[in-house]
Amino acid sequence: MTSIDYEKEYDNRGRVPEHPEIFARWRRDAAAYREAARDAELGLAYEPSPRQTIDVFSAKDDDGSTPLALFIHGGWWRSLDPSMFSQLAAGPNVCGITVAVAGYDFCPHVSIATIIEEMRAACLWLWRKQKKRIFVYGHSAGGHLAACLLAQDWKAFAPDAPADLVPAAYAISGVFDLTPLVHVSQNSDLRLDEAEARRVSPLYWKVPAGRTLDAVVGGLESNEFLRQSKIIADGWGARGVATRYDEITGANHFTVVDPLSDPASAMSRRVAELAQSTNARAL
Repeated sequence: MTSIDYEKEYDNRGRVPEHPEIFARWRRDAAAYREAARDAELGLAYEPSPRQTIDVFSAKDDDGSTPLALFIHGGWWRSLDPSMFSQLAAGPNVCGITVAVAGYDFCPHVSIATIIEEMRAACLWLWRKQKKRIFVYGHSAGGHLAACLLAQDWKAFAPDAPADLVPAAYAISGVFDLTPLVHVSQNSDLRLDEAEARRVSPLYWKVPAGRTLDAVVGGLESNEFLRQSKIIADGWGARGVATRYDEITGANHFTVVDPLSDPASAMSRRVAELAQSTNARAL
């Protein structure tokens, strides 16, 4: 049996040598979208850390009843910035969805478990501000965090929130079983042992009934990333979650999110559909 080279399988920047150019394009596109979004609310603090902020991009003609989505960026829980991803609100915005883009503290200064808590705090801040259920979508580490937020019984954290505050999520190129990451060099920052890796792996969590998860991955991604999305779709699907697995043809780990800037893309339309169904639930 051939052993898996986890270092190679999870080295997305090594697999995509042109990633610096992609990151530069993201920064340009994000800055242009913020400049054009004159009514955006930027840098809203949901907790006191400088990185614990939310940018809100409202859909046109938002009368207070517009569906609300939260986007969570990636970067291995230890890099990148929400300001690089403003343009990923563009597609959902045109489709009538208000989008919040959240930041969080990084490993090794905090643990992945703490980042999960921070994202819970961001959701509760949005709930108390807007009194709307939240559809969550995220990329890479953000895909992991989106799944974590879906699997919560929110009453356990906030009696004022609905138990299904996050009833649907769209996880792009996520990692849902973190135990392989114990064996990669990034773990010098993540600081996972086998027990902690399993504890913060949503694959092993009990998910309340009635939740919906799309697990999406680029067709050019590594076998491990393809496997990660398949196992969460299959594993949670067997436990009653409405799951969908999708491969984006021709997309790598970074270009896989680009369709979110296009309101006509299938990805933007699906995100809007899930956000609208989330908003339609009675409070």
